[in-house]
Amino acid sequence: MRLPQARLDQVLDRFHQVEARMGAATDGAEIVRLSKEHAELKPVADAVQALARARQEMTDLEAMASDPDMAEMVAEEIDSLKERLPDLEREVALLLAPRDADEKASAVLEVRAGTGGDEAALFAGDLFRMYSRYASSIGWRVEIDSATEGEAGGYKEIIATITGDGVFGRLKFESGVHRVQRVPTTEAGGRIHTSAATVAVLPEVEDVEIEIHDKDIRIDTYRSSGAGGQHVNKTDSAVRITHLPTGIVVTSSEKSQHVNRDKAMKNLRIRLYDQQRQAKDNARSDARKSQVGSGDRSERIRTYNFPQGRVTDHRIGLTLHSLPQILEGDLDPMLNALIAEDQAARLADLEAEFG
Repeated sequence: MRLPQARLDQVLDRFHQVEARMGAATDGAEIVRLSKEHAELKPVADAVQALARARQEMTDLEAMASDPDMAEMVAEEIDSLKERLPDLEREVALLLAPRDADEKASAVLEVRAGTGGDEAALFAGDLFRMYSRYASSIGWRVEIDSATEGEAGGYKEIIATITGDGVFGRLKFESGVHRVQRVPTTEAGGRIHTSAATVAVLPEVEDVEIEIHDKDIRIDTYRSSGAGGQHVNKTDSAVRITHLPTGIVVTSSEKSQHVNRDKAMKNLRIRLYDQQRQAKDNARSDARKSQVGSGDRSERIRTYNFPQGRVTDHRIGLTLHSLPQILEGDLDPMLNALIAEDQAARLADLEAEFG
C-alpha cells in the first residue's frame, strides 16, 4: 500500500504541535490531555519517520546505482531495502488504520454456562481456568468479582476483572458462544454430549461518562449465598442494581454494603458503555462484511472437540489440533490469528479510503 505523503505529513505535524504545546502548557487538565495524545501519537510518528528515512535511503541508493562504478556496490543494499519497505509501510498503515479506542484497557470477563446442565457448568469452569492461566502467563492480574458454582463443579456464572495493559485488545474476540463436544465424566454409556458456555469480554474503561438517573435504577439488598463458614454473609449486605430502561442487572456480594454499591454502580456503567459499543459494532458490521467480532454475543464462535483433540474457530475457519495446550492457557496461536484477520480487514478499509 502506497500511503499518501500528505497523510504522513499530517501525523508528524500534529505530533510536533502536541510536543510544542506540552512544553508551554500550565493547566493540569490540558497537560494530562496532551500527555495522553502524545503517548498515542509517538509510536505512529516514530514509524512514519522510520519509513521516511527508508524511502530517502532508497532514493539515495538508486541515485548511486545510476553510476556504473557504484551500481554493483549498492545492488545488495537496494535489494535488502526493497524487502524491508513493505513491512515498514504495513506497520505505518496499521497504526493509521481505524483503531479500537479501548484497545489498551483492562477488561471484565464474564463466563456463563449455557445449554447442557452440569456439563455446561463444568465447561464454563474449564474456560475460566483457561483464561486465568493465559492471564497469569502474561502477568495480568485476575480478580473474581462474583461466582455461582455449579452443582457438579465448575460455574453457572463467574465474573472477573482482568487488569493489565492491552487486556481488552487481546481478548475482545473471545466474546460469543463456545461449544464443547466430549463424553461427560458422569455419562456411563460413553456418549458424546454437546454443551455450551457464553463468554463476554467488556472493556473496563476509567472515567466512563455514562449518565445514570436515580429514577432509572432499582437497588435491592439481600443476603448472599456462600459455601458457609466464617465468610458467609450474616447481614443483607449484597447489592443488586437493576437498570430499568435496559433491564441490565448487576450484583456485588462483598462484606460491605457500601463497597458493594460502589462496585455494582461501576459494573453498571461498564455494561451500559458496552451496550453502546455493541450498537456501534453492529452498525459497522453491516457496512463491513469481513468483520471478525460482530458484537453479537449469541454467535457460536468456537468448538472444542475432545474426541478429536481439536479447537475450531468458525469465524476465520481455523482449526488447531492442540486442545489440551489451549485449555492450559496456550491461547496465542488462536488470538494471533484472530487479530491478524482483524488487521487485514482494517487495512482493507484504509486502502478503500485512500482509493
